Amino acid sequence: MSKVGKLPVALPAGVTVTVANNVMTVKGPKGELKQDYSSNIKIDVQNSEVILTTLNDTKQANADHGLYRSLLANMVKGVSEGFSKTLVITGVGYRAEVKGKELVMNLGYSSDYIAIIPEGLTVVADATGKVTISGISKQLVGEFSSQIRKLRKPEPYKGKGIRYDNEVIRRKVGKTGVK
Repeated sequence: MSKVGKLPVALPAGVTVTVANNVMTVKGPKGELKQDYSSNIKIDVQNSEVILTTLNDTKQANADHGLYRSLLANMVKGVSEGFSKTLVITGVGYRAEVKGKELVMNLGYSSDYIAIIPEGLTVVADATGKVTISGISKQLVGEFSSQIRKLRKPEPYKGKGIRYDNEVIRRKVGKTGVK
């Protein structure tokens, strides 16, 4: 039995969980999320919490137990509070702006990079170089922010590039030119 899977998932006010045909649906004030789950898992919705149990004691069932409990907890948090990640763009001339459903970035290349914002995400770019990506799906927010960061990873000498707000870049000392 999984240590993570044993913990019940508390449901905040306004959030409902329905289970039918191996699909769990979570509805809340910010939206609705659906997720298929394994037939090794049984999901019980009681009062204001959800309890997941395994139907058999195999290695795969135990792995699924913790996985689907974590996915359900993230879905509940997403529809009630939402998720967001902040990226910081650092560099001379580097900038980003949102135009409709596109994120247009000048990252030192010969042409601007245009990223199409996926459905369900909101992106806000300010003049100081901060780009905030928010939405109800933790997976979608993390994946899109990771794709944006990959465009120009931060380099250790000058610190130029795109980094997460809470990320620390270990700086290196460059060549001094003295023999």
